[in-house]
Amino acid sequence: MESKPVYKILIFLKRKAGTTPEQLRDYYESRHARLCEKYAKGALRYVRRYVTLVPLPGAATAEEKDFDVITEIWTDSKARFEATVNAARQGIWPPEVIEDEERVFDRSKSRFATVVECDSDLSTL
Repeated sequence: MESKPVYKILIFLKRKAGTTPEQLRDYYESRHARLCEKYAKGALRYVRRYVTLVPLPGAATAEEKDFDVITEIWTDSKARFEATVNAARQGIWPPEVIEDEERVFDRSKSRFATVVECDSDLSTL
């Protein structure tokens, strides 16, 4: 049986210079996430994934990574997904969210991507 698609918005965020990963996580979890939750009405999930690079020979170091956290907003509503993506494309974001982001994020390095996720039911194999 095929699952219903889940539409995801991924936001890649880089902390401001002078902010430690621990400070970023503490601020995001205690303040920024709470602020953004009120705009996530109808979402299935609102997830923050804090990234720690595993050093590999010749690869980027933790200080050189392009982002510190991947924020995911999940919905099963294609209309809600498209409306959010269109608002982001036009730079329409709640002013209080932008103001709060400027406290801990380097917004010039923020990146926005979308994913349509379809799962296979492997339980019948």
